[in-house]
Amino acid sequence: MIVDALEQIKKYQPLHPRFEKAMSFIAASNINEMPVGETKWEGDDIRAIVIQDSLVSEKESTDYFECHNSYIDIQIVYEGIEKVGWKSRNNCMNPRGEYNPEKDVLFFDDAPEIFFNLMPGHFAIYFPEDVHAPMIGDGMIRKMVVKVRL
Repeated sequence: MIVDALEQIKKYQPLHPRFEKAMSFIAASNINEMPVGETKWEGDDIRAIVIQDSLVSEKESTDYFECHNSYIDIQIVYEGIEKVGWKSRNNCMNPRGEYNPEKDVLFFDDAPEIFFNLMPGHFAIYFPEDVHAPMIGDGMIRKMVVKVRL
């Protein structure tokens, strides 16, 4: 997992061949002009989901403690403060159900090891080994999730 300020995002481009296009899209995007929902570009290799919604309780989020096998998530907060739970997939011992390849998600009944806040103008990159529980807090959030195929 990587957590940093948005103005630092381009320094992570060398980590994956598709990050340059994804991060250029993020830098050029005006979140206020983007519709809520999914925008695809580069086929299914890179897509963005704009979320404007209410934050949820810690329990509600950790009930969907998740990771992905096929995509890396780049999650950027633009409005609101998002609390996120995290744990290394290597330390998770209680998968809930089977991996769903259509939704690229595997849930765990484990508890996060740490919690942290993402403030407006900050982002997190979640790799397949990063089990995460986002969207925790009070009030509303506006964020973008960019999904980059491995």
